[in-house]
Amino acid sequence: MSWIIFWLAIYLVLILYFTLKHVKVGNLESYLVNDRKTRTFPLVATTLATFVGGGTSMGLMAMGYKSGFAAVGIGVAYVIGFFILSKFAGQINSEGRKNKIYSFSQYLNNKYIGNDKDGYSKTLSSLLNGINIFIFFFLLAAQFVAMASLLKFAFKIGYIEAVVVSSIVVIIYTAFAGMAGVIITDLIQFIIIVLMILFIFIPGIWTDTEHFTRLLELPKEMLNGTSEGIAFLIAVPIFLSVSVLVRLDIWQRILAAKDEKTAKKVSIISAFGMLPFYIIFPLIGMTMKVVLDSPLDNSADVAYQFLNRHSYAPVLGFAVVGLLAALMSSGDSFLNVISISAIKDFAGRKKIKKDIDPKQLHKSIRIISIFFGLAALGMALLLPDVVDLMVVGLTSIAIFAPVTILALTNKKDVKVYKKEALYSLLTGFTINVAFFIWGTMSPEQFNNKSSFIPAFIISVLVLVFGVMIRNKKIKHL
Repeated sequence: MSWIIFWLAIYLVLILYFTLKHVKVGNLESYLVNDRKTRTFPLVATTLATFVGGGTSMGLMAMGYKSGFAAVGIGVAYVIGFFILSKFAGQINSEGRKNKIYSFSQYLNNKYIGNDKDGYSKTLSSLLNGINIFIFFFLLAAQFVAMASLLKFAFKIGYIEAVVVSSIVVIIYTAFAGMAGVIITDLIQFIIIVLMILFIFIPGIWTDTEHFTRLLELPKEMLNGTSEGIAFLIAVPIFLSVSVLVRLDIWQRILAAKDEKTAKKVSIISAFGMLPFYIIFPLIGMTMKVVLDSPLDNSADVAYQFLNRHSYAPVLGFAVVGLLAALMSSGDSFLNVISISAIKDFAGRKKIKKDIDPKQLHKSIRIISIFFGLAALGMALLLPDVVDLMVVGLTSIAIFAPVTILALTNKKDVKVYKKEALYSLLTGFTINVAFFIWGTMSPEQFNNKSSFIPAFIISVLVLVFGVMIRNKKIKHL
């Protein structure tokens, strides 16, 4: 434990130093989108760090342990998704700069609602932000669960104590640092994750599986990717890929790019850089499935067990703190985006003004960060399965894809389709929650990880047919 404390102290000193040096409270542009001046490398690093960071990496290890190569389908979907995003990244960055847009939710509000004050507009605005915040609770809770699984081994404490400590650390840092702080922690944790992959994960997998030959001992379903069912295997690359286009955290990074060219370049580089991580992390879980004599009580413990097998004390301490840093980075990123969404979009739909007092903004975000952080803590205590939290959070975002694609591709004013957008989101969200609850309570009847499939299909159909009917009415006017 002494080495863990040693490395943890170094990490905290680094975070404190870079935060105090680079994070400045000056204006909204600085706090929310890093002055829209972020260059390619830090944006690629922070993007990849978010997608392969602590909660995701440990979730993929856990999913590899339970489901094998089914987890790789998520990586394939993201590669496709980032190429889709590259088609719109320049447009998003340009419109954000021109219209002072700070978040994904604000963009959709501007497109579908604008200054309208009618009942449908208010309901749609609340729904846009409320669903996004709800979904990111799952992702934030996944970070807390993963952090707790490391802390309970590292410091020999119970799960409840560990998850409480994890949430408090993330809440405090997020309230203080803002987007610039998120980028700093992402850069540090990305470097650490790459070092761990090169010097611990790949050599460990190679040794334990005897040059991959022992993987053949696994059930065929784990090797061919069908452990979660054929529907999940097929649907993930098709439906999940578009979720990249509608993620709050990715929009913040695209909006923070210094120009349109940088935004597009970041998307393409991220697409190529994504897949290796999504192959290596599930392989760690599959490796532990092969080598462990008895099954783990909690699949989230895979990461620590693997590190414990392949690291002596100083390296183990570095690796554990590295994963904790990655989890903190992802956690503060998720808490940051939902707090901003709530303050800037959900509370009143007021347009952002240049003369808003940054101190008042920070105070509001601190308060809402504490509230949301505690809510995510409650979810982590009620549903301590990192795989379910991760997959449901990642896949549920896809229900925003239909209304977003319509807004980005339609050159006409899409405000006429706000009712159709409302019905699309409402039906998709309702069906997603209903199927998730059904799958959680009766897993033998339905896989809760596949709840996004019927939800996405229905949200598309509702919007498509709704737009067709609306166009006919407009034509006859």
